[in-house]
Amino acid sequence: MTDITHRTIKTNGINMHIAEAGEGPLVLLIHGWPESWYSWRHQLPALAAAGYHAVAPDVRGYGSTDAPQPIEAYSMKQMTADYAGLLAALGEQTAVIAGHDWGAPMAWNSAVLYPDRYRAVAGLSVPYSPRPAAPPVQTMRQIFKDTFFYIVYFQDPGIAEAELEADTRRSMRLILYAASGDAPIAPGFAGKPKGSGLLDGMTDPAELPRWLTEEDLDYFASEFKRAGFRGGINRYRNMDRDWEELPQLAGARVTQPALFIYGSKDGVVAMNPASIETMKQHCDDLRNIVTLPGAGHWTQQERPDETNAALIEFLKGL
Repeated sequence: MTDITHRTIKTNGINMHIAEAGEGPLVLLIHGWPESWYSWRHQLPALAAAGYHAVAPDVRGYGSTDAPQPIEAYSMKQMTADYAGLLAALGEQTAVIAGHDWGAPMAWNSAVLYPDRYRAVAGLSVPYSPRPAAPPVQTMRQIFKDTFFYIVYFQDPGIAEAELEADTRRSMRLILYAASGDAPIAPGFAGKPKGSGLLDGMTDPAELPRWLTEEDLDYFASEFKRAGFRGGINRYRNMDRDWEELPQLAGARVTQPALFIYGSKDGVVAMNPASIETMKQHCDDLRNIVTLPGAGHWTQQERPDETNAALIEFLKGL
């Protein structure tokens, strides 16, 4: 197996930890919440073996990457600039960018905002959508005014951090299990009584699903114990700021070759099935939509072999 190596790169005014493997055309792998470079542990060696230079950073606020204090430091404008700067630091003119969960909007928007830097884009779990008609968090507050919704819950600094940091290993175990394809239907990210915490009602599994080992859980927990949850959650606190700062995303189209991969039991798509059609209408060259039967939200971790095959087929076809 190809070794995964680690180093720190300076980009956009921060120090960014990256994990990397292989040589060849650059493929950036952007993780989501609450994750780390480690979410791509199965993809790095597979892409390297297929002839690519695979690079998975810890997104700002996570792991060993800097975590600036100001909330506005986690805007989409700043995050996408991080990855453009990473390309420059690696001495590359262009790359393919892939992202999962929050990493997917970062990848999609990187392709739109920096069209000359990204020759293709892959989104996992979260389909592409252009800027909505109104600030998204304001809209969510109206829709979920009488019930719990995790993005609204995340808006007040310190509240979610205190809940999740009380026991990082338990928090990660509950969250990773709750959004997976293995979990029973239970209160989780939406629909609970107003005033609930994120973890309230989530099932604590008697044993971990086969795709998540105790060692995997230990790694995630140790990363969040060190870095805390604030940086990652700050991304959610910028959604209305993104709406104001990036008006050019209204009606924007993805012009590069694109790929979308998602699990059939992923709540992101299940909550908004029309999002797939929206993506189709705003991507000029959507090469493939890959559905992973029985998989939940953690696409590349729950179904690594199928995800690797889809990514490599897409890359080889460029």
